[in-house]
Amino acid sequence: MSFSIFKSANKLITGPMALQYLPETFKQFNSNKALIVTDQGVVKSGTLKKVIDLLTIKYSIFDEINPEPELEQVKEGIDIYRDQQCDVVLAVGGGSALDIAKCIAALADQRGEIQEFLGVNKLQSRNIPLIVIPTTAGTGSEVTNVAILSDTVNQMKQGIVSDYLLPDVAIVSPYMSVSCPPSVTAASGVDALVHALEAYISVNHTEVTDALAIQAIELIVEYLPKAYALPHNLLAREKMATASLMAGLAFGNAGVGAVHALAYPLGGKYKMPHGVSNALMLPHVIKWNALGCAERLSKIASILKLNITSNHFTNANILVDFLHQFCAQLHIPSQLRSFGIQENDIPGLAIEAIKVERLLKNNPRMLNEMDIQAIYKQAL
Repeated sequence: MSFSIFKSANKLITGPMALQYLPETFKQFNSNKALIVTDQGVVKSGTLKKVIDLLTIKYSIFDEINPEPELEQVKEGIDIYRDQQCDVVLAVGGGSALDIAKCIAALADQRGEIQEFLGVNKLQSRNIPLIVIPTTAGTGSEVTNVAILSDTVNQMKQGIVSDYLLPDVAIVSPYMSVSCPPSVTAASGVDALVHALEAYISVNHTEVTDALAIQAIELIVEYLPKAYALPHNLLAREKMATASLMAGLAFGNAGVGAVHALAYPLGGKYKMPHGVSNALMLPHVIKWNALGCAERLSKIASILKLNITSNHFTNANILVDFLHQFCAQLHIPSQLRSFGIQENDIPGLAIEAIKVERLLKNNPRMLNEMDIQAIYKQAL
């Protein structure tokens, strides 16, 4: 008998006034002192102050999170959590801060090195409460059981995958992303689009994840350009916050595929922002995947009201052209060469990408190392 399991944060609080629920959340956990995990951009923009002004308990701040979170930062955060005698973790930021916070909450009372928990289901418990407040509309980390970290020694990205990384409470408010720079709005928004698209064509998709993915795609295509063009457009921000959440729920259960697998080495070795690497690889991987999921790609093209034909494969390529144009209007780089990557770098990238079996197994078309090299060359 087949079955599916749907995973999310334990409690989702959404809407313009969602942040007002924060004090009640701390009461729920009988918390006395929070470790706030964030980054300098959130601090300097004044976004963090919106949260601090609501706090009724003591807190310490760990605000040195890098755009691409590193294994070493988890250890640093754990040390602060213990030294400051905190009893709850509060993440305020983009996917990087949320991923680091998830790991701190899960590992601060565990024995062993961080590396021992890398992989799938190696983390078997979490006792520290975890509250997350995303400040970007893109990663979906607030509702997923994954934390992706940069291994600076091996120059690659590795993940901890465990249901114990799912937050206890996720508070999603459009006001938290208003100060997000346009470039980050664009990259994180396309990241959400990739999540939704890959969830929709994943071999693990269900009717539930399909509904979330399709709605997310529609919202992103309509409202991301508006949020990018006019950052204080609260309607666009609210729609993007909702879309990112829905995309996170979709891919958190259906999984992502080759776009992410090929993007990981770009972030690990070349420090390319995750949203940018996903956006850059998106049209090229979708074009490759068309042979395995043309009908589903055709449906997306139809829902987006593109000028389609009666041929699914043709429509899939029309969607690919649209994705190129969509990313271009958001001024996201479209070539690997823009980041100093040359053709002789491609074999090494392919060697790393083929190792990401956890994601490649979700893809609607099988890839080997030579296939991956060919896709990278198309993106060069």
